[in-house]
Amino acid sequence: MRINTRTRVFGAVLVVFALVAAACGSGDDASKTDGPTITIGSFGFSESEIVGEIYRLALEADGYKVEHKALLGSREAVVNPALRSGEINFVPEYIGTGLEVTFGIDPSANADETRDALDNAWAAENISVLDYTPAEDKNGIVVTAATAEKYNLAKISDLSTVAGELIFGGPPECPDRPRCLGGLGDVYGLTFGDFKALDVGGPLTVTALKGGEIDVALLFSSDGVIEAEGFVLLEDDKGLQPAENLAPIVADSVLDAYGDGFTTLVNKVSAALNQADLTELNKLVGYDGEDATEMARKWLTDNGLI
Repeated sequence: MRINTRTRVFGAVLVVFALVAAACGSGDDASKTDGPTITIGSFGFSESEIVGEIYRLALEADGYKVEHKALLGSREAVVNPALRSGEINFVPEYIGTGLEVTFGIDPSANADETRDALDNAWAAENISVLDYTPAEDKNGIVVTAATAEKYNLAKISDLSTVAGELIFGGPPECPDRPRCLGGLGDVYGLTFGDFKALDVGGPLTVTALKGGEIDVALLFSSDGVIEAEGFVLLEDDKGLQPAENLAPIVADSVLDAYGDGFTTLVNKVSAALNQADLTELNKLVGYDGEDATEMARKWLTDNGLI
């Protein structure tokens, strides 16, 4: 029987195409199984643990091998050495602090500039910085709702006419720090009536603000206590604080092994984490006593990410 040449060639092309497609598909699946384990490291506090769990659960749900070494400790003593040694290969990093503490480079209030500078700084060590989250956690200037209403306060510059009547509370080193009282004076021209030395955005500061011992406090901008207590976070309208969005810093060996699919997934998760959600997650875990893993899973589910 004579076979039509055109049909035979066309059939061969289909077979080859099918084989290539199958090989590509199986290769993607196999790479998630056979590639390097993604080992996430988080800093020694609750928010970092929550964010680490968000990335772990999202990656696991997509078939990657993932481990999360939670609550490792500080950047300088533990996390950076572990990243450089390969013990971990993925860290959700605060871009401003990461740039300043790790490399001694001054960050700016512009998140794009700060992320790019951090990416350039890590490049020599074969580590890359992926997209940052809309959410960030930085020094925040906070008042009670009653104080905000009394003085019509919405942004830090609104304090300019009343600061002399108010008591500011913060860590003991605050008067000399460029992003605490020092910067509030230099950038905003604020001079408060008095300063009360407390802790670093912790329970002493919260108690003093609630009890009226101080009028203005330094807290962290995504601290769940702000929502829990109904405090008002004043807008940093003159950009005193650097950008502190979260961005995964990932070893190039992981990016090379998994390709665009991995990067796209991680960036999609990052894009969904906004300020309100991060603050709410901190409240749920830090103040309501909910489990970090379960809250991370619920957030991913609610946002259609798993």
